[in-house]
Amino acid sequence: MKTLFASLVLAIAAALPAAAADPPARLELSIKTLDGKTFDLAEHKGRWVILNFWATWCSPCIKELPELSRFVAAHKNVRAIGLAYEDTEVAEIKAFLAKHPVSFPIAQVDTFDPPKSLETPRGLPTTYLVAPDGSIAKKFMGPIDETMLRDAMGIKD
Repeated sequence: MKTLFASLVLAIAAALPAAAADPPARLELSIKTLDGKTFDLAEHKGRWVILNFWATWCSPCIKELPELSRFVAAHKNVRAIGLAYEDTEVAEIKAFLAKHPVSFPIAQVDTFDPPKSLETPRGLPTTYLVAPDGSIAKKFMGPIDETMLRDAMGIKD
């Protein structure tokens, strides 16, 4: 009888779906942008948000900025913030942006004290895609393009 009961318990356990993995990490980010405003990730819940670590000296970063800018401008449910990850004067970043404008806000990140809810970038560019529910949908290391973003968001247009 014990063997039959044990077999039945094991059979039922095997038929049940596996336990869900830990829920995706949730980010908290509130940062002052170069234009003096505050970008608060919590205010963008319900939208996709691209968090892009970049630097003015990073060639792949410079190459992807116009494509990220066009992507954000073309998708009304997508927001982005550029996180300038470099130890330089704000005036230098603003001068760079005057030559390379983007459609999203930029904030300078302290390289010695980056946002606590994000890993310190191990290379640039590093991009986090935040889902509308506030969870991290995908982390990209290296340059990204529109196709990668569309695929990660399930956009078919």
